[in-house]
Amino acid sequence: REQPETLARTLASQLPKIEKFKALMTRRKPRLVVLAARGTSDNAAQFGRYLIEITTGIPVSLAAPSVHTVYGARMNYKEALVVALSQSGESTDTNQVLEQARKAGAVTVGITNESRSSLAGIAEHVFLVRAGREKSVAATKTYTGQLMVLYLLAYALGAKLRIAGLEGIADLAASALTLETEVAVLAERYRFMHHAVVVGRGLNYANSLEFALKMKETSYVIAEGFSSADFLHGPIAMVEPSFPAFLFAPSGAAWPSMQEMLMRLQGLKAETVAITDLRNPAAGNLASRVISIPARIPEIYSPIPYIIPAQLFAAALAMEKNLDPDRPRTLSKVTQNR
Repeated sequence: REQPETLARTLASQLPKIEKFKALMTRRKPRLVVLAARGTSDNAAQFGRYLIEITTGIPVSLAAPSVHTVYGARMNYKEALVVALSQSGESTDTNQVLEQARKAGAVTVGITNESRSSLAGIAEHVFLVRAGREKSVAATKTYTGQLMVLYLLAYALGAKLRIAGLEGIADLAASALTLETEVAVLAERYRFMHHAVVVGRGLNYANSLEFALKMKETSYVIAEGFSSADFLHGPIAMVEPSFPAFLFAPSGAAWPSMQEMLMRLQGLKAETVAITDLRNPAAGNLASRVISIPARIPEIYSPIPYIIPAQLFAAALAMEKNLDPDRPRTLSKVTQNR
């Protein structure tokens, strides 16, 4: 529920630093961007990949940290921008990627919620998610805060994003939060759900991964996130009548693909739930059930408000199952890998 304030605070506090970084990137534009992260932060990085490539044309790669930490490979980071994302700033392997990239001459950026973290000490340029302390193991406001910083990073790299448009995202998040009661009622229907798929495309593909992760870690549902294109290449074979499928369905460039997917699932008699907004009433006509944010949202700004009903659903589902969504079993807030 604190996400609108977190988003507005993050944008306002980091914009002056981003403007300075933008001037640097104008003089030293990278030929490649590499994003390093784990868990929820890795899902945010997936969004960053799509956003930066779509809006700037700069190729983006997602780092495989074990290339550094397990195999000891030395990468050529000449003219690269390497960005590490970590809520805590204490993910050992992503920090090592950043450390080695800096030694190899890359421009390095850290995106974290902790100003005194190891990550903040390693990166040349640090951009902070101003989320305050996030007590729940399952990250929510730090995920959307990271997405906001990634919008700013794309802006610094030359994306034609309007700051006024970014400022409006906090209000869109507030609109999404008005659905809390509606989403909680919907979650009651899925109390005995053991498996599900989540499907997105393009800018919302990251949200399909994040929603699936939230259901896995809070409700222990075997949920998998897919691109609608990848889902057609095999996994759709597991769909049978009443199979639960959740879909992110904004209007815009990705809608034709998602429309086709909804029609295919409708033909297979799957149980579909579409997350959409007032710009795309067609989604509600094709889905078994619809969660519609009461706002008109351009696709470019949809990922942050769209994940919020998914977060609310995961939390409500956990409580329906008599589980504590803030304290999943066997998990802790900071996970360290090598």
